[in-house]
Amino acid sequence: MTNTNEFINFDRISRKTWKNLHQKAQPLLTEKELESIKSLNDRISIQDVREVYLPLISLIQIYKRTMDNLSFSKSIFLKKDVVNRPFIIGVSGSVAVGKSTTSRLLQLLLSRTFKDSKVELVTTDGFLYPNHVLEAEKILNRKGFPESYDMEALLNFLDTIKNGTTAQIPVYSHEIYDIVPDKLQTIKAPDFLIIEGINVFQNPQNNRLYMSDYYDFSIYIDAENDNIEKWYLERFESLLDLAETDTKNYYHRFTNAPRQEIMQFAKDIWKSINLVNLEKYIEPTRNRAELILHKTENHKIDEIYLKK
Repeated sequence: MTNTNEFINFDRISRKTWKNLHQKAQPLLTEKELESIKSLNDRISIQDVREVYLPLISLIQIYKRTMDNLSFSKSIFLKKDVVNRPFIIGVSGSVAVGKSTTSRLLQLLLSRTFKDSKVELVTTDGFLYPNHVLEAEKILNRKGFPESYDMEALLNFLDTIKNGTTAQIPVYSHEIYDIVPDKLQTIKAPDFLIIEGINVFQNPQNNRLYMSDYYDFSIYIDAENDNIEKWYLERFESLLDLAETDTKNYYHRFTNAPRQEIMQFAKDIWKSINLVNLEKYIEPTRNRAELILHKTENHKIDEIYLKK
């Protein structure tokens, strides 16, 4: 990350300083549990949980108390009953940067910190248009770009959940590379809702609603582009390995070609699609986050940027 005026409104905190902001405590999960929530090529340890994520949970507790106090005070001022609204956390960043692992870890840690609370996790992949729609619009090759999402449906979902109403959303499968037909995820009155996706801070054009208005806390996972490319290619190769014997898997179609040829194809996809999307649409939104986790090689978090 380059220190520019973009980050003038953030405090830069080293990992060494950050880890000391939280009292020593048990990590709240086992090595086996941590392994089970990791993405294919992500690297995260119990030490990372202690030094990075437990202080983060403490910070979220502060924001949660502040939200509750404000809601209570406003209800007194307006002479209305207190309305219980979910605490919504947005998690954004590039493809392959580790959003899913971070989100699943937050879900587990929050559910064990707030033991009587319901913590739900939703990915914005479910709001991608189905492949047949993208094909009809001739934008299948721009999957992941802003126009490939039903942003109006995503905003309606956030509005519905924020107002305490049950919502159903489509489910996306990376194995079939498409929305799963006739399958819905039901979200009902969560205490915490984690929204994870590359477009979490993006806004639809010609719309006065902003997705970030619905978040009570937000995180951007950042890394140098060269590192993200490396992680993307590692993940792509892992997906190829998993798909070798699964004919229903989207990636199975690539397994019959020479590996070197397919990995060159993956590099081309990264440069022509994912890198363009990152530089033009994803990275420019990172200063909308409340907190930025910066990663170095091997997914190691070295710095934290917290909005002043």
